[in-house]
Amino acid sequence: MVGTLARYLHSFTGFSRDARLFLLTTIVFGAALSLYWIDFNLYLESIGKGAAIGWMLSASMLAGVLVALPASALSDRFGRRTLMAAGMILVAVALLAFLPGSLGLLFLGAACLGAGSSVVSVVQIPYIAEHTLPDQRNAYFSVWSALGFITSLLSAIVGAEVATALAAQLGLRAAEAPYQILLTGVAILGVISLGTVFLLTSDRPSADPDRQPAQARGRFGLVILDRRLFFRLLLPGFLTSLGAGQLIPFLNVFIQTKFGLDLPAVNAVFAVASLGTAIAILAQPALARRFGRIGSIVLVQGASIPFLVVLGFSPVLWTVVVALTVRNSLMNAGSPIFDAFAMEHVSPAERATLAAGMSMLWNLGWTVAPIYYSVLQATLGFTAGYAVDFVTIIVLYTIATALLWTWFRGTDTALAPNVEAVVVPVPTEAPALVEHA
Repeated sequence: MVGTLARYLHSFTGFSRDARLFLLTTIVFGAALSLYWIDFNLYLESIGKGAAIGWMLSASMLAGVLVALPASALSDRFGRRTLMAAGMILVAVALLAFLPGSLGLLFLGAACLGAGSSVVSVVQIPYIAEHTLPDQRNAYFSVWSALGFITSLLSAIVGAEVATALAAQLGLRAAEAPYQILLTGVAILGVISLGTVFLLTSDRPSADPDRQPAQARGRFGLVILDRRLFFRLLLPGFLTSLGAGQLIPFLNVFIQTKFGLDLPAVNAVFAVASLGTAIAILAQPALARRFGRIGSIVLVQGASIPFLVVLGFSPVLWTVVVALTVRNSLMNAGSPIFDAFAMEHVSPAERATLAAGMSMLWNLGWTVAPIYYSVLQATLGFTAGYAVDFVTIIVLYTIATALLWTWFRGTDTALAPNVEAVVVPVPTEAPALVEHA
């Protein structure tokens, strides 16, 4: 463990200025989004809008689907930093729209949040690839992802306690008061994260048309040189999103309802899960060195599946908390390694398109899946509906993991042609010299 931490420290000192500053943006923006994901559904339940949860999530994800490809093309034209800032503005506006509690504003806010977070998601992976060296990427993606989960842990614990205490101090007894305080704090964090983005060096490409990046010459600014490879890189993630989207966003409601927990207790459960996930993600590069990247991903994702059974069907709270923690840790540990793997197996001109495709299909899965969840809940009720949800997600995760192994085992060192050995960060208003995700 000490050796692993030493390697991360050595890698961190070798990261570029913008790569290190980007981690600050991750902390602030990650805190905002993590509080939203943990508490928004509970807020809807508290104001009597629980029946709209599935439909609202679908609206949010559909908005994310619609903006993913345009965001990719626009980021090639205006720079990743500019698009990140635009996405964060949308998120901050969305969070403020949630506060009045009217159904129309809730749907509008959900759509804005889905669009804004999708824009940031599309841009941030290629941004990292463009500001890290190839031998740094496994470590950086892991640090970046783990930092997000650690941020979720701290914000979940602190946010719930502060919101509950403030509501009591101000004499606000309405059930929704702590959630409204939380959402206000989340909006403030969104504005602060916008400020951190402008600490980054501008990466807007040159206005000279003869010096535009290669991908600008593709159809709609998108480039796919190997459709078969794209299909194989994208399909397992889409299957995973179909499983995750009809269960993971509703685990807070599942745990709170099944075990009768209050807000601080629910947030504490997810904080524990976030800590376990962060530790697993930091350990994943060591597994990748031992078993190969695809081997390590298949290993941890396959091992997570039995814990889904415990999570879904155990009647004992502590076993559910352990299963949630281990499942989240294992299933999420491989994600940053796969991001690095995918970015290195397409050419620089394809990276923005691949990142957009990954985000778009993930959001598409989360658009369709909550509708499935809502139909199950309305038709079968709480217990039977969740039982079918858990069986469905187990099947989809198993297929996705098997496809990764079948298609990519033995390919860890087979990089795409035209992948440069060195990444050159973009100076202000300079021509595009970077690899594009």
